[in-house]
Formats: sequence, C-alpha cells, structure tokens
Amino acid sequence: MITAIDSMPWLHTAWNQLISNLRNDRLPHALLVAGERGVGKRDYAEAVAALLVCDRLTSVIADSWPVPCGQCKQCELVAAGSHPDIRRYAPEKSRMIKVDQVRALSAFAVASPQVSHRKIVIVNRSDQLNINAANALLKTLEEPSDDVTLLLLQETGRPILPTLRSRCQTVTLPTPDFATGLTWLQQHIPDGDTGQGGAMDQALRLAGLAPSLALEYLTGDFIQHRQTALDAFRRFMKNELSLPEAAKPFKTLGLDGSLLLMEKWAADLARLGVGADPADPEAADMLRYLARHNPPWRAHELLSSVRESRAAGINNVSPELEAERLLMQWQALMPRRRRRA
Repeated sequence: MITAIDSMPWLHTAWNQLISNLRNDRLPHALLVAGERGVGKRDYAEAVAALLVCDRLTSVIADSWPVPCGQCKQCELVAAGSHPDIRRYAPEKSRMIKVDQVRALSAFAVASPQVSHRKIVIVNRSDQLNINAANALLKTLEEPSDDVTLLLLQETGRPILPTLRSRCQTVTLPTPDFATGLTWLQQHIPDGDTGQGGAMDQALRLAGLAPSLALEYLTGDFIQHRQTALDAFRRFMKNELSLPEAAKPFKTLGLDGSLLLMEKWAADLARLGVGADPADPEAADMLRYLARHNPPWRAHELLSSVRESRAAGINNVSPELEAERLLMQWQALMPRRRRRA
C-alpha cells in the first residue's frame, strides 16, 4: 500500500521511530505531532492511523519498510474514507475546537471499537482548543482506554496547554531542504500547471520550504494577493498610501494569510539584522533598509505583536483592523527625516 510517507522522505525518521516503538511494544497512548504548517502533519497522522488499524499489523511491522498492507478489510475501509474506528476533530464554523466536540471525542474514546482492534482519534489543530475543550480533553488523556490512540496535531509557534503536552509523546516533523521540497512539489503539481518563471521556487520559499503549503499557494491565489499586499506595504511605508488603503489587500488575504506574511517579514527583519539571508527576497529591499535603522529587538516586538493578533483571532477580530494595527507598528520603524535647519 502506497502512503504519503513514501513520497515524503523528510518524515521517514519520525516514521521509523514509530515503528521502533511498535516493535518494542512502547506505543504511547497519545502522540503530539508538531511541525510547521504544510510540512505533512495530517499526512503523517493519517498514515499512522491506517497502520494501527491494519489487521496485519504484527506481520507488517516486521517488514524492512512497514506500511499498511492495503489488502485487509481495515485498509479497504481506510481507503474508502469510511473507517468507523478512526475519528477526526477540527474547528467547525469557528476558529476553535469547542467543548461539545471534545465530549463527542471522549465518548468515542471509551466506547468499544466497531470493526477494528483499536480506535484512533486525530485532533487537527490541537493548538486551537478553547479552554473548556482543552480541560475536557485532559480528562481523556489522564485516563486513556487501552484500545485508543490519540494523535494531536500542533502547528509550530502556536502553543497548547502544558498539561496536555506533558501527557503526550512529542513527535516533531522537520521541514525538508529546498531540493527535496521542490522534487515533491513537481510530483504533485497538477498536469499542465507547472508554473512559469520560477513560480514553484517562489511558492516554496514563501511557504518556508513546507511543500504542502507551497502547493496550496500554487493552486490558489495567495501569491497574487501577497504581491498586491507587498506593493501596498511598500507604498504605505513611503507615505504614498493611507492606512485604510494599505490595509485593504491584507483584508483580501484574510487574517491567517496576513499574519503569516507579516510573521515572515518580521522574521526576515531579524535575519537581516544579524547579516543572514532573507526568506522572502522580494521584500528584502524594504526590510534591509529597516534593519539598518533599527536595533534587532524591534523585530522581536513585531513577532510578539503578530502572535497577539493570532491569539485574538479566536474572537473573530477584523483582519483589516489587525492589519492596520500592525502596519502602524511597521511604519514606526521608519527613520524620521531630519528637519532642515
């Protein structure tokens, strides 16, 4: 059976560690799968779930490269997307996973498996549990059933409650190098849409080398909207655009897209401040100018402000207003022109 793990070599180390735990009967009841957005956390979790419910698990993990057999009844149900003993939970009609969802999760966790020997719970974006949901999940983690495995997915830079983390074994998925990420991207880009003028290179760099996120950029309109936002950012910094006009393109990007872009620019500002290369070369001219005229700690102030906006996002704040707030902070980095004597 071909899984996403086969085509994602940067996940092989984490996969091999899982297999080692299975062979030594040391599989934890809960795994916290952490990594950058677009690095393959969901692919990894789905592959783990498919392996754990496979009827031939014992013989499969003895293979040199263990993957689900793809032939048993469990694997057929997984392939059809209808396995009743694998449940997935994620934010619904909200930025947060709510307590009612976790109550349903808890009920599933203590029930008997329907067709398999094990139940799997995948919590996509465990960093977006509201406080009541997190506390409800904690009870399940404290008293786990023997036949359930929980897979909690966490995006890098977005914290979860320490009490949840302490009850999980953490698996941190790395980001591939540029060549590996580009190879994966070339294999997954739709036919006839390979991109022109280095579009794939640009998407991969903008995505921080996270291949799935780069694919999302290439097949969507993020790159176009990002260019419009960058142009507005430059003009605003030069006092050529008003604040409301400069914020409009960021509203189009949405809160997540805007904060991701601002976060990357702030990180590049920090890199340039210590002489390193930026991840976004197109914004480098403006950021290099700011780095020359500001101490390094100003970049970290910006990063903190972006994280504050992201935390405020759970309350459905306005992307435009958050963009305006951050743009004002960026403009404060511009050196004041000396008045003529």
